[in-house]
Amino acid sequence: MQRTLAVLTALALSFGLGSAVRAQSASGADATDPFLWLEDVNGARATDWVKAENAKTLDVLQKDPHFESFYEDALAIGQARDRIPGPQFVDGNVYNFWQDADHVRGIWRTTTLADYLDARPAWKTVLDLDALASSEGKNWVWHGADCTSPSGRRCLISLSEGGEDADTVREFDLSSGAFVDGGFSLPRGKQNAVWADDDTLLVSREWTPGELTASGYPYVVKELKRGQALDAAREIARGDKSDVGVNPQALRDGADHRVLLVVRDVSFFDSEKSIVTPGGLVKLAVPGKSSIDGFVSGRLLLRLDEDWTLVGNTYRAGELVALDLAATVKQPTRLYPTPVYVPGAQDTLDQVGTTRDRVVVVSYHNVQGRVSTYKLERRGDWSERKLDVPANSAIRLGSTQRSGANAFLTVTGFLTPSTLLLANVDSGTLTVAKKTSPKFDASNDLVEQRFATSKDGTKVPYFVVRPKNLKFDGSAPTIMTAYGGFGVSITPNYLGSTGKIWLERGGVYVVANIRGGGEFGPAWHEAGLKTHRQVIYDDFAAVAKDLIAKGITSPKHLGIRGGSNGGLLMGVEFTQHPELWNAVAIEIPLLDMLRYEKIEAGASWVGEYGSVSIPQERAFLASISPYNNLKAGVKYPKPFIWTTTKDDRVGPEHARKFAAKLADMGNPYLYYEVTEGGHGAGANIKEQSFTTALEMTYFTQQLST
Repeated sequence: MQRTLAVLTALALSFGLGSAVRAQSASGADATDPFLWLEDVNGARATDWVKAENAKTLDVLQKDPHFESFYEDALAIGQARDRIPGPQFVDGNVYNFWQDADHVRGIWRTTTLADYLDARPAWKTVLDLDALASSEGKNWVWHGADCTSPSGRRCLISLSEGGEDADTVREFDLSSGAFVDGGFSLPRGKQNAVWADDDTLLVSREWTPGELTASGYPYVVKELKRGQALDAAREIARGDKSDVGVNPQALRDGADHRVLLVVRDVSFFDSEKSIVTPGGLVKLAVPGKSSIDGFVSGRLLLRLDEDWTLVGNTYRAGELVALDLAATVKQPTRLYPTPVYVPGAQDTLDQVGTTRDRVVVVSYHNVQGRVSTYKLERRGDWSERKLDVPANSAIRLGSTQRSGANAFLTVTGFLTPSTLLLANVDSGTLTVAKKTSPKFDASNDLVEQRFATSKDGTKVPYFVVRPKNLKFDGSAPTIMTAYGGFGVSITPNYLGSTGKIWLERGGVYVVANIRGGGEFGPAWHEAGLKTHRQVIYDDFAAVAKDLIAKGITSPKHLGIRGGSNGGLLMGVEFTQHPELWNAVAIEIPLLDMLRYEKIEAGASWVGEYGSVSIPQERAFLASISPYNNLKAGVKYPKPFIWTTTKDDRVGPEHARKFAAKLADMGNPYLYYEVTEGGHGAGANIKEQSFTTALEMTYFTQQLST
């Protein structure tokens, strides 16, 4: 899920042997759920169950003759020295967080931009996370550094214990290379902090016990001065417990104009935006389905996810528009936006960044990346300059230079190793900053974009990565994936370990750009919201059927994988179309959709899925909920279900109960729970590589015979 909010603490439900609570069955009648005890995440009985399941699964997968080589390949690629060190502009220099075999938890390091462009940069370590964790007896996981203090010399460093979303925040001084003695320090919690000035933070957190929304997010924002105790902070904004959350936002443009905002997320997709002024909050009369994506030349950049009509002019969903900050503060209910980026029929706005005086926009045309920059002209409109990025590629915007003209862009493809470009947005020139060497032999493979026809006639694009000499006889072992939710676009990305482990051995890899994602703008996402969600699952099944009809693969050799919302997708496809696949990897999933609002951060996603409190939406959720639609006597493929104990976003509860119900029905399955790592595959590269090797071993067992 995409929101950068902290999430709900695990439910503290403890049940003895045979205990249960009342739940609702898929048909709507009362029924007991015998597996609710598994929602007691750290309870003794649940922990013993996890240990036993892990042992059984490792006995099947880790002892497979393929596992060790798969793990070695994944680890070698994950820890490769020639990986591109992701750059972050800070105070005129480049910073990077790096993990390898010698730095398992990682180091935060820095160098100059000129030196970064050299083949062998002279890095200086700023913070050693392994050393810090050892000295403090903590399993610290890096959650990032906010170095946007006005002076540019102070940072807020976020650290998570074990990878959970909840973190601690500490002030760090770049000049001394140390945490500030007596500086800002926010204890572990679900929180967000931004710099108001060098001696002031705006903070949202659980100020008093229980002061969280139903989703587990803070809804009170306070101003915290240097040296102040938390209980002395001054409140500046308060939402409601029914909100998703309320958070501060700080923006600064290249001329050093600063603006502080408070964003109240009424639902996952609807928010109220207010500017913080000396006289209080000034609420902006902008659409709820919009977001402030930047600040440049005194203009706020507003991304629209719904149409907006003002004085006879309509600005369409998917556009990026600009608002003059000074005029907006004076008349917040009488706004005059100017268009910056306007998409075409097959276009979607992906990323927005800002430099000293330009907007950098990454967009996609039919899932192919494009980059343009925009500059405010004297007449008040925005001029466009297109950058000559490689065609037929995926583009990711990295760090941009707020006070300069530089921006980093990553160019990649399924078979093309990533290249990092340094763009000078003033001149429009592109310079190769870093390149990675190939991690697998792609000479025998090719990439195709195909289209399947969904149940309602919609054309659904999908990518096929396959051997050039593929025999179209249905015998190719194939892994297919998608996400299908929250407006998230799935674009081509270098396959790395998947290429080495799967493609080199003759496998096929498929990415389906189904509805629910953002590949074709807000309308593509909204087509699958709430009770319309079945079209997402129909799209995915349509792609699978097209693969089978074209002879690319067959049900015996077709496997699917997906995580988080994609894990829900896998669960639905597992129950709705068990005949289409022989392997289903269900990763960190949502699966009990009749209880998802009560598990971890589930209540925050009502805008996407709907709520059981609304009869029509509850009926639909009951019809698709994987946990509630498992049926005795159905021949299901053997799934591989994995999650993490430390996942305080979706939670391990869904995966646990789904596996336990399969076991109760006598169905084969594999279950594995990583103890660390939060909402992911592990807390470090070794753990992530181990999980990858388990999953690829599973696919090999299920699809290659």
